[in-house]
Amino acid sequence: MAGFRHRAPALVDISMVAYPSVTLLVDLSEGAGVAYETRGRHEHGSVVVGLLPGDLRATGWGVGELLQIRLEPVAAATLFGASAELTGTVAALEDVWGRDAGQAEDRLRAAASWDERFAIAADILGRRLGAHPPVDPEVAHAWRRTFTSRGRVRVDGLADEVGWSRKRLWSRFGSQLGVTPKRAARLVRFDHAAHLLAAGHAAARVAAESGYVDQSHLHREVASFAGLTPTALAAAPWLAVDDVAWPASSLTQRPAKDGERIPDLR
Repeated sequence: MAGFRHRAPALVDISMVAYPSVTLLVDLSEGAGVAYETRGRHEHGSVVVGLLPGDLRATGWGVGELLQIRLEPVAAATLFGASAELTGTVAALEDVWGRDAGQAEDRLRAAASWDERFAIAADILGRRLGAHPPVDPEVAHAWRRTFTSRGRVRVDGLADEVGWSRKRLWSRFGSQLGVTPKRAARLVRFDHAAHLLAAGHAAARVAAESGYVDQSHLHREVASFAGLTPTALAAAPWLAVDDVAWPASSLTQRPAKDGERIPDLR
């Protein structure tokens, strides 16, 4: 989870970079708030962003506050149901949670601090974790192996690890998490490369360290997931705050200038 406070006297338009999670954005602004647009669909206020939302842009202005919660797809499936229904989309939180969404927003908005908001959010999510059946343990294992290997694991190897056929893993993984194992590996690998680029590493080095065939392969994947060149992705505002909001180590954890942070909910 991370809390953000923005002060924008003029309209701000930010491209949101694909990330290997389902993202919950709770708009706690009192004014106009934040609007989202992807593939001709428009949403305003609190939203759930599924995996691979495409060219997703966030716009807003004025003073506002936003609570961002990244959920690994395995956890998201137990909160929202089959993640396949959210893949490639951005949906209003109210459409997913019903009237509970408004009640959650009211509780979070009334909190006196970000720490209190984080605690409230953890309580709300914790109470909903049993709302839907969990994904198969084999699917959960395959996802986490994909994530921890930074996308450099073969589907055949994953199938052998869980004792399933490749066809069964492909089918169950896709129906429960919303993407195929291969697409999930590509997304995780892209995310690793994107953050290396944002950290200032050269594209050729990033391609080699991330497991791409060559620099041209990296260019194609960046264009596919972000619609940008590696140079443009390296300067993306959406990635610029990650080292503050989600530091790699708790030992280097520090609050954002206008917000605070706690670890991802797993």
